Amino acid sequence: MFSTDLTLNDLIFLSQGAWVTIQLTGLAMLIGTVLGTLFGFSRASFPWATLPLAFVLDVFRSVPLLIQFVLLNSAKSIVGLKISTFTVGYVVLGIYAAALCTEVVRGGVLAVPKSVRLAGRSLGMTAFQETLYITFPLAARVAFPGWLNIALGLMKDSALVTWIGIIELLRTAQQINTRINEPLLVFFVAGLFYYVVSWVVSQVGNRAERRLQND
Repeated sequence: MFSTDLTLNDLIFLSQGAWVTIQLTGLAMLIGTVLGTLFGFSRASFPWATLPLAFVLDVFRSVPLLIQFVLLNSAKSIVGLKISTFTVGYVVLGIYAAALCTEVVRGGVLAVPKSVRLAGRSLGMTAFQETLYITFPLAARVAFPGWLNIALGLMKDSALVTWIGIIELLRTAQQINTRINEPLLVFFVAGLFYYVVSWVVSQVGNRAERRLQND
C-alpha cells in the first residue's frame, strides 16, 4: 500500500517555489531580450567596432553561472550594495541571457539579405525606418526559435540560485525532502512542476512563432 508524508501544504510550498522560478526567468528574459536585441543589432551592424563588447559577452557565456552568482553575491557585500539576493539572481541570469540573445539576434539580422535592406533604403526609408519595418520583423522570424530555447534553458538554469540562498522550486523540494526523506516522490513532483511550466511556455511560443511566420 502506497503511503507518503507529502502533504497539501508541501504542494503549496512547491508551487510558491515554482512562482519564484517563473519570476526569476521572466525578469531575466526581459533584461536579456532588451539588451540582447540592442547588442545583437550593434554586433551585426558594426562588427569591428563592437569587438570589446563581444569579448565581454563571451566571458559571461563561458564562465559557469554558479561562479557568476557567487561572485556577484560576494561583491555586493564587499562594495556595500544594498540589493537582495533575488535581485542578484535575476540580474546574473539576465546578463547571461543577454549574452546568448545577442548571438541569436545577430544571426537573425545577418540572415536578412542585404538586397532586401538596400531595397528599403532605395524606397526612401531612413536607416531607422528600414531597420524597424524591414530588418527587425524578418530577423525576428529567424531568431525567435533560438530565443524560445534560451527561455526554456534559463528556467532550468535558475535552479542554481539555490546556492546563494534563494528559495525557488529546487530549494523547496530539497527542504521538503529533508523533512520527509522521500526523494523519489518529492523530486518527481518538482520535475512535474518544471515540465508543466516548460510545456506552457513552449505552447505559447509555438503559437507566437506560427503567427510570426504567417504575417
